[in-house]
Amino acid sequence: MAFMEKPPAGKVLLDDTVPLTAAIEASQSLQSHTEYIIRVQRGISVENSWQIVRRYSDFDLLNNSLQIAGLSLPLPPKKLIGNMDREFIAERQKGLQNYLNVITTNHILSNCELVKKFLDPNNYSANYTEIALQQVSMFFRSEPKWEVVEPLKDIGWRIRKKYFLMKIKNQPKERLVLSWADLGPDKYLSDKDFQCLIKLLPSCLHPYIYRVTFATANESSALLIRMFNEKGTLKDLIYKAKPKDPFLRKYCNPKKIQGLELQQIKTYGRQILEVLKFLHDKGFPYGHLHASNVMLEGDTCRLLDLENSLLGLPSFYRSYFAQFRKINTLESVDVHCFGHLLYEMTYGRPPDSVPVDSFPPAPSMAVVAVLESTLSCEACKNGMPTVSRLLQMPLFSDVLLTTSEKPQFKIPTKLKEALRIAKECIEKRLIEEQKQIHQHRRLTRAQSHHGSEEERKKRKILARKKSKRSAVENSEEHSAKYSNSNNSAGSGASSPLTSPSSPTPPSTAEHAPF
Repeated sequence: MAFMEKPPAGKVLLDDTVPLTAAIEASQSLQSHTEYIIRVQRGISVENSWQIVRRYSDFDLLNNSLQIAGLSLPLPPKKLIGNMDREFIAERQKGLQNYLNVITTNHILSNCELVKKFLDPNNYSANYTEIALQQVSMFFRSEPKWEVVEPLKDIGWRIRKKYFLMKIKNQPKERLVLSWADLGPDKYLSDKDFQCLIKLLPSCLHPYIYRVTFATANESSALLIRMFNEKGTLKDLIYKAKPKDPFLRKYCNPKKIQGLELQQIKTYGRQILEVLKFLHDKGFPYGHLHASNVMLEGDTCRLLDLENSLLGLPSFYRSYFAQFRKINTLESVDVHCFGHLLYEMTYGRPPDSVPVDSFPPAPSMAVVAVLESTLSCEACKNGMPTVSRLLQMPLFSDVLLTTSEKPQFKIPTKLKEALRIAKECIEKRLIEEQKQIHQHRRLTRAQSHHGSEEERKKRKILARKKSKRSAVENSEEHSAKYSNSNNSAGSGASSPLTSPSSPTPPSTAEHAPF
């Protein structure tokens, strides 16, 4: 069978998109400072949690590093005098908890390496830039015509994917980008099939796929080279960002929020849907659509990072669609992610939350119709439309595409079968995660309902009614026995007097733990 059910022995493949939550459990004062004991949890399982100890200076250091994002984060201010007072420590603890809540619920900040290392040092202690450089150096020994110009530090959001600006020695003015990525938790292809498919990517020709110049892989990572594009990605256009800048600086806090023109939305949307349909028809799993994975060349969108699904990397939007059990195939994932991208093109920013209850005014109601079909409560609950259905909607159906380039991507039958099986395994893990989240949500709702003030009042009323009913029944029983005793005495039969039966103790439901 051409896939692996489990990752290689000894290799822990974390899903970096699983949210981390952090709660300060206690504080302890030492001679000159206070330490905060924090419980960090990955995902929904309480068993998957650990304790870390942090000082205020650690928070301050993290906050200084996050200033690159341009956000005003609510770190409590420093205090030199009186910072060991009990009341002050309690107040600061509240402030630090609020700070943790903000950085762990911000989609971009929560996925960045700085926050992951702060909360989970055991799993994020490695220097991935150094690891990538080692791999790249090994590659250059067999391919001496390439040369590194400079590392492109933190231009992407992935912790285990690094980028380098390159050049060819005999063409020094031409710039290329090398990307190196480690394996992810959804890598189910065998090493042989994985390496074959990676090396097949340069042969993929499509007007809306960004061409891969060179690709190679070993059993633990992949390395690809593409031409460097000075204008950058679709996200760079929307946010008016410089492609070489760090991800946090480019996209966390845009200076000007402005969507694209209607014709751009229509054209770019149609091009992206066409390439998604092409990949779906080929049986090639994608699942990684977002505005940073769409390169712009003039008025043409070209999809990036086809290698991500082969590497088993989790999607940028996974923490969103993992909440909805009807988004359980890679095709439906692509459609949902297209909704996110369309929202960003329309409004110049991502949605505040998903599902979206109501959409702001858009350049056309046709835009809102597509957004409702991919991001609304009803869509997330009932399922996504197909790519073909989206292409038939009024927003895209009248867009004329002019391209003479004929798509080519020949995948051998054996590798198609390996892709099909790998795709099923990826979807199986997603469905299992969605099931666990659904069960956890139901349990949390039930516990919250059980512990609500209204429910407590109801239970108290029921307990009192039960207690009164029990007292009445006992009273009636006592009266009946007393009457029988008098009748017996009147007929001459000797019978000892019976004491009244003890009343039933009140129900303990009133004091039941919640």
